[in-house]
Amino acid sequence: MAAQPFPISEIVASRRPHRRDAARNYDALLAAAREAFAEKGADVSLEDIARRAGVGIGTLYRNFPTRRNLFESVYADEVNALCQVALDVAELEPWEALTSWLRRFVDYTVTKRAIREALSNESDIFLTCRESMFQAGGPLLERAQEAGEARADMSFDDLLRMVAGITATTFLDDAQRDRVLAVALDGVRAGR
Repeated sequence: MAAQPFPISEIVASRRPHRRDAARNYDALLAAAREAFAEKGADVSLEDIARRAGVGIGTLYRNFPTRRNLFESVYADEVNALCQVALDVAELEPWEALTSWLRRFVDYTVTKRAIREALSNESDIFLTCRESMFQAGGPLLERAQEAGEARADMSFDDLLRMVAGITATTFLDDAQRDRVLAVALDGVRAGR
């Protein structure tokens, strides 16, 4: 898979400040928001996010004037990172590339679940993220299918819905989640 910008990559790059200190604060706020959303859900206070990032609330509002803007930025950043993983694993063997990307997709769903209700499925950011994710991960499934390692009778959308459904439930721990995902992926593997 050739390195290419995904539609979401351009949006993420355009939102990130250019000054080094401002970019550092922006990145710290995104990381703190991602962590807070995963722990406490979308209703976490913005003051808590600013405190976690080690910045004042004014810095948060300068970067993210509205709560929705913060949600969109965290979501877009997560999808952009997921797209980058697809590029990073593209040279691996087809099945290994696909499952490596899916493991990262599982991590992404934790953040997505926390802010999903805050974003409409029809928002520009959501649609751009979806398009980028399909451009990034779809070829990994196609490559595994062409190599005879993944079932040919499923689409990328089917695969994402299956994995998202698995991660939507509560598990005792990450090990149990990983075992359940492995069982499901055995069903995706061709000839199993």
